[in-house]
Amino acid sequence: MSGLPGAGTSPGLGEASDLKFPLGAKFREPLTEARFQRLFGDAEQAPELLAEPRSSRLCRRWRRLASACSGPGAWRLLRARLPPLRWLPHYRWRAWLLGDAVAGVTVGIVHVPQGMAFALLTSVPPVFGLYTSFFPVLIYTLLGTGRHLSTGTFAVLSLMTGSAVERLVPEPLGGNLSGIEREQLDAQRVGSAAALAFGSGALMLGMFALQLGVLSTFLSEPVVKALTSGAALHVLVSQLPSLLGLPLPRQIGCFSLFKTLAAVLTALPRSSPAELTISALSLALLVPVKELNVRFRDKLPTPIPGEIVMVLLASVLCFTSSLDTRYNVQIVGLLPGGFPQPHLPDLAELPRILADSLPIALVTFAVSASLASIYADKYSYTIDSNQELLAHGISNLISSLFSCFPNSATLATTSLLVDAGGNTQLAGLFSCIVVLSVLLWLGPFFYYLPKAVLACINISSMRQMFFQMQELPQLWRISRMDFVRVAALPPDCPLLLPSIPSLCPGLELIVLVLNAAAPPPPPIPPPNMHTS
Repeated sequence: MSGLPGAGTSPGLGEASDLKFPLGAKFREPLTEARFQRLFGDAEQAPELLAEPRSSRLCRRWRRLASACSGPGAWRLLRARLPPLRWLPHYRWRAWLLGDAVAGVTVGIVHVPQGMAFALLTSVPPVFGLYTSFFPVLIYTLLGTGRHLSTGTFAVLSLMTGSAVERLVPEPLGGNLSGIEREQLDAQRVGSAAALAFGSGALMLGMFALQLGVLSTFLSEPVVKALTSGAALHVLVSQLPSLLGLPLPRQIGCFSLFKTLAAVLTALPRSSPAELTISALSLALLVPVKELNVRFRDKLPTPIPGEIVMVLLASVLCFTSSLDTRYNVQIVGLLPGGFPQPHLPDLAELPRILADSLPIALVTFAVSASLASIYADKYSYTIDSNQELLAHGISNLISSLFSCFPNSATLATTSLLVDAGGNTQLAGLFSCIVVLSVLLWLGPFFYYLPKAVLACINISSMRQMFFQMQELPQLWRISRMDFVRVAALPPDCPLLLPSIPSLCPGLELIVLVLNAAAPPPPPIPPPNMHTS
């Protein structure tokens, strides 16, 4: 045995390999310096790479990224940013076109008086409400993901914008302005409102770049209802001078609600009987018509357009009776035809309006995202909250170039769109056609429209927000935390503290943490299974 070759010595590497792997498999070849250079290149090339100019390295990187972006990838990105490329090829023309056309025309008819009315809340001439009812609707049709969402002028945003505009461009103390001075004051206020829209749109685009659409998770329905209900009370009080024909300056700042009430009560003996009569007749028509539309929504083919009927009747009555000259009734006046020249807002105003643009942007996103989510859940489709940020950001940014004020989704017209049979964003195009016809041809027919009628339209459009307070008893029984979130926000919060809307996501996050940390409720005992 000892004479055998290799006896008494440990087996070599090849022998061990042959014993463990009888089929001839071998270990991996060791990585030596020579093999490393053969596989991965010579180390002497590194200084050459370091010595390469930065510009050429950046160009090479961009070429590599461009080559990595394939045609299908670019198409997916384009379809994600332009939703009509997704839903238009699957559009059911025979089943949906008639409903979209009827709903779009109905909403467009409502947009005309409502846009002019909300322009008064914004402290700008009525025609700029028509611009805000056209451009944002058209842009959202191309970029929005909410199939049943209607955008345009919104009372809450108009009220917040009007308060900021009145503070930035106050009316002179004397109040007796000539025609030229009034035009200059209106031009300054239009510029401030457009700057607010530009600032809020830029902030929403920044939120889109940071992918902050997830904030919509922390904006619950009770908080949105609390903000809109408080704003509805502000709208009612702010329209009292127009209802009574009192030429009172607009109150701004903290406790403006109570300041306006005190001023109205003091000047009540000087109210105009003619405008008071017009207001009473307008409310007597608008409120029952809205109630009929709600109660018989399933039986009516389309909702009754009470606003446009009231506008036509009031204009004819004022023209035939000469109410503007005989009783000094305030009228809308001449609506300039066409569109304004596009121009950038005064960028020097941006530092002054930044504190007002932030809550406007957050309220825009909160209301629009919550409305879109409600109808998306109801009709079983999904929305992209980040795409909604992009849509509303671009909508406010581009529309500000045409002297529009901040806009968002609206509660009243969205509900009207659904009730009238709207199915997709295509209804927005029919709504734009109606507003466009007024801007180009039908504007002179609204010359004798009393402003008191617009104030009544503002108040009647808040009906749904006022009725939200009827849900408080049921909310108390379901969730006392949600009840506190609705009842704890005071009516003056949308204007008393502009930071309240920006704090809502943080408040919602705190509430979610408290709900998660709270002990679970006791288990419900099983039902008694004994039978009689």
